[in-house]
Amino acid sequence: MQPFKTLRTPVNMLLLNISVSDMLVCLLGTTLSFAASIRGQWLVGTHGCMWYGFINSCFGIVSLISLAVLSYDRYSTLTVYNKRAPDYRKPLLAVGGSWLYSLFWTVPPLLGWSSYGPEGAGTSCSVSWTERTVSSHSYIICLFIFCLILPVMAMVYYYVRLLYAVKQVGRIRKTAARRREFHILFMVITTVVCYLLCWMPYGVVALMATFGQPGTITPIASVVPSLLAKSSTVINPLIYILMNKQVSFNLPPPCVALWET
Repeated sequence: MQPFKTLRTPVNMLLLNISVSDMLVCLLGTTLSFAASIRGQWLVGTHGCMWYGFINSCFGIVSLISLAVLSYDRYSTLTVYNKRAPDYRKPLLAVGGSWLYSLFWTVPPLLGWSSYGPEGAGTSCSVSWTERTVSSHSYIICLFIFCLILPVMAMVYYYVRLLYAVKQVGRIRKTAARRREFHILFMVITTVVCYLLCWMPYGVVALMATFGQPGTITPIASVVPSLLAKSSTVINPLIYILMNKQVSFNLPPPCVALWET
């Protein structure tokens, strides 16, 4: 395990958390929607629909909160010069906090504050966007504020400040360690941009379905944003493999050979 010691960094812990949530979506959720798409209908009943909607919402929020924490981590790492050993307690707390925060916002529909139900062509499930009740509307408003708008604003704030700080010190000679940090920054920003490109169309369509005129979003039109959102679970690992040089540089020779095949 010694060759992997350099991979045990706070930023990699957060990236691992995102990877775990993506993997769980694929294992526990995508299999159900894939089977339903083949048959052209939902196959596992109401409880299965609630389960699918819950886990997709939960794991998606975990990824988004982790990306918001990553933005702060990159800002603090690249703007505060600190020679001390990495503090693993904070990222561990951030990982645990992302799961608790996500559960706080995704369990309520199971208890009666809004609900999970079929969406689009009926081959997948999510929050009941089209339900016209005060309970449903209040939950959706809170969900968008606390699980989309605030995390995205945090990311924009920290990356804007970080890019400004980088511009201010651009004349300073960059050490190898600094260059590595900037490479990680570019990888994380790429991850954030791809995540938002995958999920923002889905969010816009969901808001239109909730507050727009009935029938504004047809079932067929809602399928594409839903598929685009699910594609984030595939895009994130590709970004890590292609852009994280630490992976190939720190693996022992046999592992490097396997990785590069």
